[in-house]
Order: sequence, then C-alpha cells, then structure tokens
Amino acid sequence: MSAVQVYNHDVVGLYNRMNRFIVELIKSVSSNVSEMNQFDQERLDKYLGAIDAYHGWVIGQPQLDLPETAPRVYELEAVPAIVDAENEAVNDIVRIMVIARDELINSQSAREPAGFNVFDSGRLTAVITKVRAFLNDFIRAVTPLDLPESSPQSPSTGSGIGGI
Repeated sequence: MSAVQVYNHDVVGLYNRMNRFIVELIKSVSSNVSEMNQFDQERLDKYLGAIDAYHGWVIGQPQLDLPETAPRVYELEAVPAIVDAENEAVNDIVRIMVIARDELINSQSAREPAGFNVFDSGRLTAVITKVRAFLNDFIRAVTPLDLPESSPQSPSTGSGIGGI
C-alpha cells in the first residue's frame, strides 16, 4: 500500500494525535482484561478532551491564504498496527477512533491547506461525542464484568515502547 498523503497541516496534526491515542488504548493495562480500570477511563476522557481542544483550536483560527505553499503534500506516518485486545470495549473504541481518523484523512478538508470545513468538523465532533457517550453510558455503567469461562481469549497486546 502506498503512503497516504494530504495537503492540510491541521489534518496531519490531528491524525498524529489520534494514532497516538489509539496506540495508548491498545497498549493500556485494561486492554488485556475484561474491565476498563478507572485510570484508563480517565486517560480516555483526557484523550477525547485533547482531540476536542485541538479541533476547537483549529476551527478557531482564521482562514489562511497560502498561494505560494498550497498545495503542499504531507506524507502521513504509517497507521499503527491494530490488534484485537481482550477488552471488547477497547476494541470498540479503537474501531470508532480509526473510523474518525480515516474519515478525516479522506475528507475534503484534507485537500485544503489548513482548517476543517463545517461538514468534516461536524463528522469529527459526532464521532468523538459517540466515544464519550460510550465511555460514560456503557463502560462506566456496565464494567467490570466477570467472564471466568471466556476470558482470556486473546493474546496479550504487549507493553508499550520502553527505554529512552
């Protein structure tokens, strides 16, 4: 598969952040068990807040006139490997986050030099709202679950990047 490219530097910024948060979810302590612990729930809430804040900052900026540098091609970093975690909620969230990320890099805004158009902005907001509702209305309401007969069923997602 060839490298994905966009023209929008703000899309690159959000793409990179979303990939990092996806990796954090996959490598979280909760990914290897059926429960999403309170620390990972708090981290997820912060990740969603960071996406909202970055998105808000981008749409709050003035429209830029960039006749000498647009279109400038930005080659995106490779997408992180997605593995099935033991935790079904983590898998659900990762799946939704991947959809949001991929919608963004394939959007009309990705062909602009900066910013997000109102439609792409609305799609991103809707997906992040869905993940936040999943955290608040499902994960916090339903977990932990005792699954002694069916867990574990997936290999460990492994530890995160170590060292210096």
